[in-house]
Amino acid sequence: VQLQASGGGLVQPGGSLRLSCAASGSSLNDYDIAWFRQAPGKQREGVSYISSSGGRPLFADSVAGRFSASRDNAKNTVYLQLNSLETEDAGVYYCAASRARVVIWYLPRLYSIWGQGTLVTVSS
Repeated sequence: VQLQASGGGLVQPGGSLRLSCAASGSSLNDYDIAWFRQAPGKQREGVSYISSSGGRPLFADSVAGRFSASRDNAKNTVYLQLNSLETEDAGVYYCAASRARVVIWYLPRLYSIWGQGTLVTVSS
């Protein structure tokens, strides 16, 4: 499967964006999907996770209550809705997939498939 992330852009603090991660080559149904972000000079950090088996998405504490995630298997796409954006949310956002069930969702090394990233800039 190949992943294509999109939807990033420039937004003011307090604004919203919706990121998409579209898959091709295979169905996402059997994959655990996570969103990561990386700001300049910082490590890549887990933002959100959706299991292949469904269930409630998981979020990093820093974004819980502001971000939401969903998957549309018919469109083979996963979404990350970013609300109430803060300057600290800026960075390159990546979607990642794992065919194997992920136990510790926020560890980047557990994901073998990555999208190319989409840049989110939060600035007034």
